[in-house]
Amino acid sequence: MKIATLTEIHRYPVKSMQGERLASCPVATDGLRGDRGWATRDEVRGGIEGARKLPSLLGCTARYVEPVPDRGPLPVPEIELPGGARLRADAPEAAPTLSKHVDRELTLWPRQPAEDLAHYRRGAPDHKDLMDELRAVFGRLPEEPLPDIGSFPRETLASSTLPGTYFDCYPLFLLTRTSLSTLQSRHESSRFDPLRFRPNLLLESEEREGFPESAWVGKRVRVGDAVLRIAMECPRCVMTTHAVADLPRDPGVMRALVKENAGNIGVYAAVETPGTVREGEAVELIG
Repeated sequence: MKIATLTEIHRYPVKSMQGERLASCPVATDGLRGDRGWATRDEVRGGIEGARKLPSLLGCTARYVEPVPDRGPLPVPEIELPGGARLRADAPEAAPTLSKHVDRELTLWPRQPAEDLAHYRRGAPDHKDLMDELRAVFGRLPEEPLPDIGSFPRETLASSTLPGTYFDCYPLFLLTRTSLSTLQSRHESSRFDPLRFRPNLLLESEEREGFPESAWVGKRVRVGDAVLRIAMECPRCVMTTHAVADLPRDPGVMRALVKENAGNIGVYAAVETPGTVREGEAVELIG
């Protein structure tokens, strides 16, 4: 049964930076080929860190200049800073330049083996109290509920990302335009642009109201040649409220998410059957 149409494909070569739109892309068990191939490590706090705590990263754009092969090593992405300067992620000056931009000592890393747990170990928190730290990360007010962290993969309790990858939870994030338009119609003072939410697959749902993808959790969908298992709703963090492109910083985005859908929007998916996805293809519910 058709439930949506794939309208946009987005890949983010460097975690927390703006990425690139693709007409088609191979999907492997670790997501879109080349997605989150690199990330920044916070050398002050320790650990892989992104725009939740380093929002200036959202002002940078990463892209692959060379073709991305279906298998084997990935090419090195190019990073463009807000002023237009461009440099390869592995260039000697890349980390110092990026560190100056975010006002924090950073290093840039390609994915490391999953066995290198020290590389993926979560960095030091900003707050001594765990609840204060979680509220800061998820952008929640004291009276607002926190996500159930027990629903996240166990590996993420001690690691910044899933070891072997730079994904927070699962390799793919799906979002419908219906969810965005629902929020927009109910909270007109904020702008619910896909840029805030960074979907891999942006979908046009057959439904026109509500949060249709939430009903897909626990089910399987076919997109192009790939079969995905919808694992969980995505509890959003403070990153969705940060400024990006022409979108201003807006804490009202999180207030709307909490009020309308318990702080969730979009769904995480695991890849059961690799394949290729293409813009314009049907998204079918298969059980």
